[in-house]
Amino acid sequence: MRRYWKLFAMSLFAAGTVACSTIEGVGKDVEEVGEEIQETSENNR
Repeated sequence: MRRYWKLFAMSLFAAGTVACSTIEGVGKDVEEVGEEIQETSENNR
């Protein structure tokens, strides 16, 4: 039974690590899009 808890804990840790990386990547993409929109609006004034 103890072995299953270890496996479960390691699985949660791995899933959490992957999710954090994915969310961080999405944040960077959204930031880049925002910067492009801002530059475009400043160039068209």
